[in-house]
Amino acid sequence: MRIEITVAKISPLPIGAMEALSAELSRRIKASFPDSTNSISLRYASSNNLTVMGADKQTRDKINEILQETWESADDWFFAD
Repeated sequence: MRIEITVAKISPLPIGAMEALSAELSRRIKASFPDSTNSISLRYASSNNLTVMGADKQTRDKINEILQETWESADDWFFAD
């Protein structure tokens, strides 16, 4: 499964946040889908977007839910230096 997430350039994240978000998402997705090999790509673009390739609708919905939960709980796992 390949997961691509774009973050709008107009709202840049703090330094280190992209790497931390990628690591936290990888951890959470691996916990939910331990038997699959996942590739996560995170980058800036013109708008926010989530693309999940190689998965059915139910899996895409679960990935979207994980992303939402991860984003909302950033205070718990992201610590800016």
